[in-house]
Amino acid sequence: MPYLETVTDISPQNLSRYDAIIDVRSPAEFEDDHLPGAISLPVLSNEERAKVGTIYKQESPFRANRVGGAIVARNIAQHLETALADKPKSWRPLVYCWRGGMRSNAMATILSSVGWPSGVVKGGYKTWRREVVAGLEHEEAPLPVRLIDGQTGTGKTALLQAIAEAGGQVIDLEGFANHRGSAFGDFGEGTQPAQRLFESLIWDDLRQMDPDQPIFVEAESALVGRCRVPRRLWHSMLAAPRIEVSVPAAVRADYLVDAYADIIRDEARLAGALAKLKGLQSKETLAAWQELANESAYHTLARELMEHHYDPLYARSRKRRDDAPVEVTELNGLEAEDLSKAARQILARIS
Repeated sequence: MPYLETVTDISPQNLSRYDAIIDVRSPAEFEDDHLPGAISLPVLSNEERAKVGTIYKQESPFRANRVGGAIVARNIAQHLETALADKPKSWRPLVYCWRGGMRSNAMATILSSVGWPSGVVKGGYKTWRREVVAGLEHEEAPLPVRLIDGQTGTGKTALLQAIAEAGGQVIDLEGFANHRGSAFGDFGEGTQPAQRLFESLIWDDLRQMDPDQPIFVEAESALVGRCRVPRRLWHSMLAAPRIEVSVPAAVRADYLVDAYADIIRDEARLAGALAKLKGLQSKETLAAWQELANESAYHTLARELMEHHYDPLYARSRKRRDDAPVEVTELNGLEAEDLSKAARQILARIS
């Protein structure tokens, strides 16, 4: 007899019991959000799901189930012959769909019939989503956040990575949002995750952290590109002690030219990024900066942007805060060894 396990515990420890977490929803549903580590093996494509839904609404649930069942069976058969063809007898999958209904049970029943002990997430994706919302929006307990703050070009993201490598707990908002948090920060059209996936990435990290140890986060605005920082984390960031990073201007300019090399290589993207500053800078200033870009004078352009745009913005934002940084970390360089040393010193002082 096929063995199906109903799974209610989606903690990291329990999920690790399975060799694969299979999301059988449509590709569009998967792209919007999914359980941590899940792979997409849809039993209905985007178009097939829309077709079955239309039949359900306009004709009858029975015909929708019959048509959908045939499509699901064909798609599962294809997965068995391709993505799952080399799985050993001991392989153990966990399957879920939107709410733990027909799609996941159809896949799991066939997988268990093959001989793979299979689990089905009770409540499906909605179970995961409720946990994310509860942890990031409804929970009131503040998180032990420490902000890594500093002017543009001080290597805050790289310092966060060094802190993580040194054993510190880090939430990389820019990494999760796939955005560098400024007018020059995007990586191209359509590269940012959906809001729900952004939240899932954050929550999956947070739920595995020690709540009694500090969590380092880069000082950001409430929006990282178009991704909104969840309520609980944002409120914790607003109240968090700040560690300010100070780096000489020349080093910052060099760092920016290197960090934004992808934009520098793309004339259209660089021009588009400068155009986003319209209304914040005069036409004459923007024209002068565009001319520097045309002349490939990128270091001069970086210095100009720092001095006349980003540093004044930073100064104004700090005036609105009534707290001083708990410490200032001064770096003369932003090489790997500089960042590693600073990370170890920060962790030692906080512990």
